[in-house]
Amino acid sequence: MSKKQPIPDLFENIKGARPPQAELEVLSCLWQQEQATVRELREAMAAFRPMAHGSMVNLLKRLEAKGLVQHEKGPVGKAFVYTPTRRPEPTRRKLVSDMLQRIFGGNGVAMVSTFLDTRPMTAKELDQMEELIRRKRSDSTSKP
Repeated sequence: MSKKQPIPDLFENIKGARPPQAELEVLSCLWQQEQATVRELREAMAAFRPMAHGSMVNLLKRLEAKGLVQHEKGPVGKAFVYTPTRRPEPTRRKLVSDMLQRIFGGNGVAMVSTFLDTRPMTAKELDQMEELIRRKRSDSTSKP
């Protein structure tokens, strides 16, 4: 029986520990909005993670200490405007890769099947998935 390789910390290049769920949700919201004040983030997240102003400020300070967000004075009043310092794709890939190994034992088909079973997909989403599969299949057959 072969010994399992340890799973590397996929966030080793981020200052501090792996971002907790609440921090990832704030970061995701910032990626969607590109920049936002604390108030704008609280309003955008109110439906799924209601949060006091001070709690949001603390999360943003932790993200900034980890090098994931930065802030500058906003154009009006005292509010700071926060922006992400990294693009979302590398972080998403790291999270999904981590989930693939830790939860699905590297079985990509099981992971995708689970994702597809979590909610109904629209016809447009299914078309996009089919196109992605066609491109991936084409890429894999064109490589030596």
